[in-house]
Amino acid sequence: MWTLDSRSAVPAWRSDTVPPGLRMGFSTRRGGVSHAPYDTLNLGRSTADDPAAVMENRSRLLAAFGLDPEQLATAGQVHGAGVLRADGPGLAGDGDALVTTRPGLALAVTAADCLPVLLAAPGGVAAIHAGWRGAAAGVAEAALRALTAAAGCDAGQVTAHFGPCIRDCCYEVGPEVAAQFPAAAVHRRAAPGRDDRAALHLSVPESVRRRLVEAGMSPEAIHDSGACTACDPEWYFSHRRDRGVTGRQWGVIARVLTDR
Repeated sequence: MWTLDSRSAVPAWRSDTVPPGLRMGFSTRRGGVSHAPYDTLNLGRSTADDPAAVMENRSRLLAAFGLDPEQLATAGQVHGAGVLRADGPGLAGDGDALVTTRPGLALAVTAADCLPVLLAAPGGVAAIHAGWRGAAAGVAEAALRALTAAAGCDAGQVTAHFGPCIRDCCYEVGPEVAAQFPAAAVHRRAAPGRDDRAALHLSVPESVRRRLVEAGMSPEAIHDSGACTACDPEWYFSHRRDRGVTGRQWGVIARVLTDR
């Protein structure tokens, strides 16, 4: 079960059931040093924020999870289905999912409405950035396949964890986007003042959940924070709500040799 640790100096979503040897969580926008409109824990280097502030924010978050900032792997996210193997710190390349079997190496994906997904397996972990394009292209199941191959396990041994993202309550899409998803992930909602009186709303988490189950995961092994980035400006950055001028959250995961 995921809960928001709001009393921490660096508030974040943490799991109540993280097994020994695993560190993971999802950041909020609180606990950093950035100024508006990136206030305060902006973790995105692609923004116009002060790079020194972003570095300080990253260090604070990783320290809060007991992770070494010098042992961090990231990706140049491109809204696709590419999966990268991370064997050491630094930029692993362009792609939207990272997989590693190296203990101590933290994987981080960046989001400000897209769905961050963390996968944990015996012997390996993965971090996924799933926007609607990546979700439709199969980034989640591609990362699952890469993780099971690297860790030498099957999909039934993997757990998945969904972080804050824009939810179907706020995510209106056009018919060309909705057509790329199963009907169960698309909902019609009343749209007052419109001629058709309805709008299409997409649930990326529901789509990703279904794809992971179809790829062999147990439904009971998929855990969702349930938080909507667009609904709560006090806690989250949202690219859509803030019209692109906003910060970024992280999903971060690592295996460690010893636990605190």
